This record gives sequence, structure tokens and C-alpha cells, in this order.
Amino acid sequence: MKVKVLCRNPDDYVRETTKDIQRVPRNYDPSLHPFEIPREFTRALNATKLERVFAKPFLASLDGHRDGVNCMAKHPASLSTLLSGSCDGEVKMWNLTKRECTRTLQAHEGFVRGMCTRFCGTSFFTVGDDKTIKQWKMEAPSYGEEEEPLTTILGKAVYTGIDHHWKEGIFATCGQQVDIWDEQKSSPIRTFSWGVDSFNSVRFNPVETHLLASCASDRSIVLYDMREATPLKKVIMKLRSNTLCWNPMEAFNFTCANEDYNLYSFDMRRLDVPKVVHMDHVSAVLDLDYSPTGMEFVSASFDKTVRIFPKDSGRSREVYHTKRMQHVICVKWSPDNKYILTGSDEMNIRLWKANASEKLGVLSPREKAAMNYNQKLKDKFQHHPQVRRIARHRHLPKPVYSQSKELRVMKEARRRKERNVHKHSKPGSVPLVTEKEKHVLTVVK
Repeated sequence: MKVKVLCRNPDDYVRETTKDIQRVPRNYDPSLHPFEIPREFTRALNATKLERVFAKPFLASLDGHRDGVNCMAKHPASLSTLLSGSCDGEVKMWNLTKRECTRTLQAHEGFVRGMCTRFCGTSFFTVGDDKTIKQWKMEAPSYGEEEEPLTTILGKAVYTGIDHHWKEGIFATCGQQVDIWDEQKSSPIRTFSWGVDSFNSVRFNPVETHLLASCASDRSIVLYDMREATPLKKVIMKLRSNTLCWNPMEAFNFTCANEDYNLYSFDMRRLDVPKVVHMDHVSAVLDLDYSPTGMEFVSASFDKTVRIFPKDSGRSREVYHTKRMQHVICVKWSPDNKYILTGSDEMNIRLWKANASEKLGVLSPREKAAMNYNQKLKDKFQHHPQVRRIARHRHLPKPVYSQSKELRVMKEARRRKERNVHKHSKPGSVPLVTEKEKHVLTVVK
């Protein structure tokens, strides 16, 4: 005789302690869950709405400068240390954890044009309008000592930018020409010039450290190899580029900030066409910085906004602005990938979250699991019209909104005219020029 008996294992439903969560058995068979997709869509929609509700990116304002903040530098070893230089020649060192200034020094007469830290973090370099390059100790002077630079080099012209090698005691400056300096010598070990009267930015490649690039006043971006005697090649744009930044994870890729309101990502092996044209700003882009992951970068513009772009997208995913923030001159992405720092010409440094709705502080395992689940749901339904509309919506300042509207009308009119000219002309006489090809004039080798 057979007897059927219900048998349950207590380990499947009994809690180990009274503080544990009640165990709920679940069968994952899809036929038993016919409304799973509608339920997940509702959860994704709610998660997207809550993300916008909790999007409060502004964290703190660092006050203390008496003139506009012109440049900033990150410490290579300390997350909480920031250096900033202003238009009155003053350099300040900040403790971001305490949100206070720890040190102030009068570095130059006139603007501080550029700053960079040594790769080991023991000292930093500044250049200014007084035609000098100065090296300073990172540590504050002890009691009774005067604040004096370690070395001072007097040049023949104003230096407009400086950057340090990522592994060696070498740094580069730009002004009337691009100079490569050894820290132990008072004259440049190599000088590059290519028929240009001035350069406004120079950057070392963080991966291939012997490569560097500079932006020149003749609208060109010039590439150099320190091992060569002459520059490698240059690309001439329609308008001038203000600065550039190398991707820290992709050796050959860099992005430049241009005067024509756009940013251009290039592969240095093929400079005739940019990889991506990043459009959203409504005024000249003044500075940019990549995230440590190399997946995104942040840009600062004359239109009083800060935008975050994915490296492969032509449109920004985020825009930051405040009522008091004026033209944003410089921007940095923190080495831990969590924060963004901006310096503007109304004398303030602002601290922002890189992810506007991210919850700061220690998260419990349940919170982490819920956040990961919500993120997966948002990624799954990101192209659904209702989810996409909520996720993309941003409030803009009225001048930026009206100007972007006007630019959209102008671009559409230009596009319509090009279509009509092409349609009513002899076949083959008017070539079709793509958006990427419009902005590059020529490549010189």
C-alpha cells in the first residue's frame, strides 16, 4: 500500500534568527508568472521617477578666492586634496573632506595660467602672467619658515599652460612654443614649434607617456612625440580649440573643447574625421576632464552650465547649473569617479555628485541589491517612450533653453538648404558632406 505524505524541510522556511528576513519560496517557471513584464515595467517607471526626485547633485561651495578661479589641479595620491589658482595670482589648497582651505600662497603677479602636480605628489608647478615657472612643496612650511618656491624659472614670454609627465621628472609648458623641461635643468631640453604664434594648452598622454598634444591659436591641434625632433602631425579645425584631454583608458583617443559650442573626440591615427561630435552646449566650451574609467567626460562652458557626456554619445546625459554660477572656466573629475569639481569666474569652487541621484554614505546589502535591481530594470526599459521621456527631461535656465531652441532652428534651416541645393543641382556636382566632416579643414603631416 502506497501512502502520499507532505514533507517539508524546515531549512527552506524557518529563519535562523528572529532578526532574519522571512524566507519565501519562489518558483521561477515563466508560465506561473504571466504578468511579469507589465509588473517589471511599472517598477522601472517608478524607479526612473524616483531617480529624478532624488537628483540633487550639488554638494558644497568652497569660498575664499578673491578673483575668478582660472585653473585647478588634482593630487595624484590624495582624494581629499585639491589645488586651485585664481586670476589675482593666488593659489589655494583645499581639504575636500572638511570643505575648507588649508593653505594660501601668492604664487604670481597676474593670472595663474596653469597648474599641475608631480606624478608622486610631493610638489606642484604653476605658471603665470609674470613669465615664470615655479615649483612648490606640497607640504605647508613649518612654523617660522617663509612660503617660498623650490625653484623659479624666468622665461622670455608668458606661459599659458603646463602639464607633468606621468612617470618621469619631466614637464611641458606652452606659450609661444611648446617646451619640454627636465626638473633638474633651468632651460628646456626640447622645443617644438610649427609656424604658430601661440599655444593655449598642452597635455601628456597618460597611457603612451611619451606622446603629448597641444591646442594652437591657428585653430590646430598638434601631436608630438618626445623621442622625435619635430612634431608628428596636426589637424586644423574650422574654429579654435580651447583645450583637450586624453582618454585615460584608450591610448590613442582624445577629446577637444571647441569655440563652436561642440566637443570632438578623435583617434590620433585618423585625424581627418572625428569619431564623435558632442553637441549640446550653447556657447564656447572652455574645459573638459575624463572620468578615471574613461567611459564619460565632463565639460565646462561659457554658457554657465556643466554637462556630462558618455564618450560614444553625441548628446549629454546630465546638465548641472545654479542661479549664482557664472561662466565655468575649469572642471575636474575626482580620481574615485564619484565627484565633479568646477571653478567659475564668480570666485567659487563647487562640488557636485557625478551621479546626480546617487545615495552617499554606507549602504546596507538590501539597499545595494535594490539599487542594482532598479538599475537593471531602467536599462531594460530605457528605450520605452514613457521611461525615456522621464529619464531625459531636464530643466534648463531660460537663456540656455531659448538659445538652444534658436540654434536648433538655425541648424534645421541650414540642413534644409543643403538638401534643396543637392536636390536641384546636377548629379555629382554638389557632394554630400556629413556632420563629422564639416568641422575639419585639413590634416598636415
